[in-house]
Amino acid sequence: MCFSLAWIEQILIWAVIVVAVVAVIKILIALVLPQLGWAGSVIMQVLNIVMWAVIAIFVIVICFDLITCLISYAPHMSLR
Repeated sequence: MCFSLAWIEQILIWAVIVVAVVAVIKILIALVLPQLGWAGSVIMQVLNIVMWAVIAIFVIVICFDLITCLISYAPHMSLR
């Protein structure tokens, strides 16, 4: 099943885990990289951009999977 309460619960749990991991990584990067000087700040910005790009790609994949589920149910539904 594409749309069920268990599926929504699982997506929300994974969203919380992803946000927590991103926050921890940002804290660790901010702690370690300033010791490198200006190069550390550039590396930190690049890693931040890459991390959010990966998350955005993940969200896009999820959205298109949901659209696919919605379209696959459409032929079974009738307006009569």
